[in-house]
Amino acid sequence: MSLERLNAETRFGLVRKMRLLLTLTLMMPASLFSQTFTASVNNTTVGLNEQFQISFTFSGPNVNGASDFNQPNFNGFTVVSGPNQSSSMQFINGSVSGSMTYTYYLQPKSIGRFTIGSATIDYNGRPMSTDPLTITVVKGTPKKAAPAGQGNTGVTTQDISDNLFILATADKSDIYLGQQVIVTYKLYTRLPIASQLQVSKLPSYEGLWAEEINLPGLITFTTEVYKGKEYRVGVLKRVALFPSQLGELSVTPMVLDIPVQVRQKRSGGDVFNQFFNDPFFNSYQTIDYKATSNTIKLHVRPLPAKNVPKSFAGAVGDYTLTSQLDTTGAQANEPMTWKIKLSGEGNIQLLDMPTINLPQGFDQYQPKTSQQINRDGTISGSKTFDYLVVPRVSGKKVIPPIEFSYFSPARNSYVTLSTPSYTVDIRPGTGGTGTETAGYSKEGIKVLGEDIRYIMTSTNDLHRMGTSDVFGAGFWTATFLPLIALTGLVSYKRRHDKLAGNIQLLRYRQAEKIARSRFKNAKVLMEAGNETGFYAETSQALFGYLEDKLHIPKSEISLDRAVEDLRARDVDPGLIASLKDSIEKCEFARFAPPGNGTSAMSGMYNELSRVIIELERSLSVKKHA
Repeated sequence: MSLERLNAETRFGLVRKMRLLLTLTLMMPASLFSQTFTASVNNTTVGLNEQFQISFTFSGPNVNGASDFNQPNFNGFTVVSGPNQSSSMQFINGSVSGSMTYTYYLQPKSIGRFTIGSATIDYNGRPMSTDPLTITVVKGTPKKAAPAGQGNTGVTTQDISDNLFILATADKSDIYLGQQVIVTYKLYTRLPIASQLQVSKLPSYEGLWAEEINLPGLITFTTEVYKGKEYRVGVLKRVALFPSQLGELSVTPMVLDIPVQVRQKRSGGDVFNQFFNDPFFNSYQTIDYKATSNTIKLHVRPLPAKNVPKSFAGAVGDYTLTSQLDTTGAQANEPMTWKIKLSGEGNIQLLDMPTINLPQGFDQYQPKTSQQINRDGTISGSKTFDYLVVPRVSGKKVIPPIEFSYFSPARNSYVTLSTPSYTVDIRPGTGGTGTETAGYSKEGIKVLGEDIRYIMTSTNDLHRMGTSDVFGAGFWTATFLPLIALTGLVSYKRRHDKLAGNIQLLRYRQAEKIARSRFKNAKVLMEAGNETGFYAETSQALFGYLEDKLHIPKSEISLDRAVEDLRARDVDPGLIASLKDSIEKCEFARFAPPGNGTSAMSGMYNELSRVIIELERSLSVKKHA
């Protein structure tokens, strides 16, 4: 037998054996595949303020036979998110084989070594359980381990970042002081996302006044082509910024923890493994990827120094001015209402009331101010000032126009608006007392009707008074009661002046009161089922409380800054961790509500109320210690 014929028979035999092996494998009944139920974590050593992922995975021929999953007791940890369920399946010889995974994101409550017990599941009437896991919690940030499963997927961090990233954009980068700029954060992805996104770090806006733009409760993905590639794109966050400082300002990145699913590849180069590398037979594994947006740079220019109107008070944007006087004819001492309304696009909250100049003979009182802000797309709205004016002198009086000036970036110039003038016919008042006289100022009006009294000639009502003790109880009461009242008034005035002169102290004293008021508004929104409004109101309540209590300017407030200040004040680390966890969950829920409706909002409301009460008690004790 020739060597060539022997080699041909050998090759034919190998091919026939491989075909037989492949056929037998495909014809195996699904019941021969074993079932497993395992637990895994992405890191067994975590920092006190860090989150980590724990997964419970059932694998078997029929995932539909698995039911009644029971999570273990997570003593020592806060459940940030979960369970998030995902599954993958394979069809082999008409039977289904695959896996089902329950994923949680946890955060430690204290330092130490903790054991997470066994999770259980029922498979066709047979109970199965996972092995316990040991987690070590340390102070600080330990060296990060590679994401779970990344080593055997063949996928690098660079591969993920090329197909999933957060892009922050600003509608303009060269702006004037006080000019509105809209910053949008978008998620671009070509990879499937396994579960909810987790906020790791929010952007900070140092030197900028920030106003959140309303977005739908759930992220809506659309298709967009970016640098030649097609992505699914969803808007995560949109914010309007108003610069309060000149020069180069930076908006720090937004960081999210995103669990993405990547396809596993089998190693080896033989024909059998190449066959099962076909996409039809591939399974997916979840990798916890930290996505960081880019930094936004803004160049802020000063407003023009030429042709600045006298009525300009710093308003920037585009506005209209209207006014309305409720009557042009009234009696002396009869109040009138003068309503002045500013409307337009810009930082409505910082608009100052216009200066009004009333003619002589009018009393002017502090106006009642109200505002309506629209946060859809850009910040716009209106601010209304209701002035109460009281004429004291009769005659025809002319109320002159008032002026309001603003800088318009669109026109690159200052614009001055004015109201019409009003001619008011004031009729003399009625009654003897308080009668006004035309031509006199308010200070010159005298009471004339009671200047002269007739001499009384009758003595019928005169009687002799009995003797009394001059220095009796009535005397001393009349002597010291005014002194006591005066002392109280002086103390109150000094305290009021102290608070009025110390804005930080005033904000500190009123922080809890303002927070409680916002929480009442949030409760109303919760009862109405308004998830977006509820989470927005609670977020503003938390950050507003921290701004006032920790004396942090609004332009510099961030979660990291607040945490550092609380640590510097020796606040309990567990309380700080609870506060941070609550803020992160609240901020995340603003653009990705959990979908549990009133129950989720109620739980959030109770937790935030508890945190604020404990934090107020802790800060008060530290202040008086």
